Amino acid sequence: MTDNAKVQPDHVNQADDTVPAYSWYALSVLVIVYVLNFIDRQILSILANDIKADLGVDDAYLGFLYGTAFAIFYALFGIPLGKLADSWKRVRLMTFGLALWSAMTAASGFARDAGSLTVARIGVGVGEATASPSAYSLISDWFPARLRATALAIYSSGLYIGGGISLAIGGMVVDNWNEAFPQGGPLGLAGWQAAFIAVGVPGLVLAIWVSTLREPIRGAIDGITTPEDPHPFRGFVRELYTVIPPFTFFGAAGRGLGAFVLNLVVFVGALISAFGLTELLDSGAGRIFAPITDQWLLLAIGYYAVFCWATALRHRDYPTFVLTWGSPAFLCTILGYGTVAFMAYSASYWGAPYAERVFDVSKGELGFWLGGGGAAGGFLGVILGGRMADALFTRMQSGRILVVLFGLLSPIPFAVVQYTTDSFTLFIILNVVVGGLAASALGAAAASSQALVLPRMRGTATATFFLATTLVGLALGPYMAGYVSAQNDGDLSIGVLSTLWITPIGLALLIAAIRLVPAANASVLERAIAAGESQSELG
Repeated sequence: MTDNAKVQPDHVNQADDTVPAYSWYALSVLVIVYVLNFIDRQILSILANDIKADLGVDDAYLGFLYGTAFAIFYALFGIPLGKLADSWKRVRLMTFGLALWSAMTAASGFARDAGSLTVARIGVGVGEATASPSAYSLISDWFPARLRATALAIYSSGLYIGGGISLAIGGMVVDNWNEAFPQGGPLGLAGWQAAFIAVGVPGLVLAIWVSTLREPIRGAIDGITTPEDPHPFRGFVRELYTVIPPFTFFGAAGRGLGAFVLNLVVFVGALISAFGLTELLDSGAGRIFAPITDQWLLLAIGYYAVFCWATALRHRDYPTFVLTWGSPAFLCTILGYGTVAFMAYSASYWGAPYAERVFDVSKGELGFWLGGGGAAGGFLGVILGGRMADALFTRMQSGRILVVLFGLLSPIPFAVVQYTTDSFTLFIILNVVVGGLAASALGAAAASSQALVLPRMRGTATATFFLATTLVGLALGPYMAGYVSAQNDGDLSIGVLSTLWITPIGLALLIAAIRLVPAANASVLERAIAAGESQSELG
């Protein structure tokens, strides 16, 4: 493996580069895919109270279902799928993933209990894990560095558009279905089940459209054309063995006795921590399959699997390890954004259940105002944040991180008022403001992480980036809010605002990133070459 290609630094102004019209067309298709991605993911929010009533679950389980059950498998399968995005046809990978998560969303509509709904949710997570590694890598090959944050921000706008549309669609379907079939519709389906089916089926059609996109030449736009991997699935299978227990033990043993012992110690430590947290937070326990037990056990397995993958990457592809897990600048950037996601995911998910409980509004009305406002705020925030990040990046190499910091701090005072006001109108207005301010960080964080690695590493870097947003943000934020709410008689105001404790941690990480990123950006190729030479010397 060599990283000796001639490369222009990412910060060089590429003003003479022209972007073909096809790149913008392809980006628009990816935005539609991401819209559907978040419709399928976020529709659970408007359906949460109905699911709670029908299945007899609590807010902790609802947070687990939206967060951990989805996030662990989304994150873990994102690792091998990120590797596959680095070596295989990214358009094909996205096509297959879109078809899978759409089918599993529709299958959620036939769930009759918490167990089957959780399994379907896991399937959605596995399918959606294909989307962003493929899309981030494709966008980086369709757009020059000077426009990459803008292009990634436009793609990311699908998150907010889809999240908003999901509430409107879900509310409309449930209200109309329950009005038409008050005792249950065909096959005994309730309104929330019909909503899952209504948003899942169109994705199967969209998958056909996605399959028609042209695959760009990897790295050509940066002058580092990367040849196709003749055996793309070897790396994918190898990554599966590095993240899925118990195969992880065999992988560690193959690296020597010391690696095996360390792996076993981390595994046992993760399990002990999981059951310790279960006892600490659920003293009435003994309920082996209670949601809280599943929460910490799944999270422990997830963190253990990430450890296994990182140590295997260090052994197998040291240059990529050095530029990701071995880079303080990279880690501070992605973990700093993870703290933004911790609060943002919680607020976006629990907004609809909270408003439905506190304000006297129908699901249809709530979905329209909350979803429409959230979509508008998120769209404007991510687009303007991306443009701001690109503009600041031309002036200072840490400019993008300043935008991430803004996205962390600026929403807080508005969120406090939003979740304590008695006015539905003010709640809706502040939902737009909070969503827009938090969204401003996403394009900047994504572009920063991509700039810190070489083109051949972008899929892996994207998977690592999303580990932070999922295992820190999605897996912990919504569940924590739900758990705190369940401990306070269903008070979601206390639950959502409890997530603000993570702000000082995010602040410290992003201040460190501001100091570290400029030097890291300037030395990407040099550090990769040095790591490659070091790996060669060690044999």
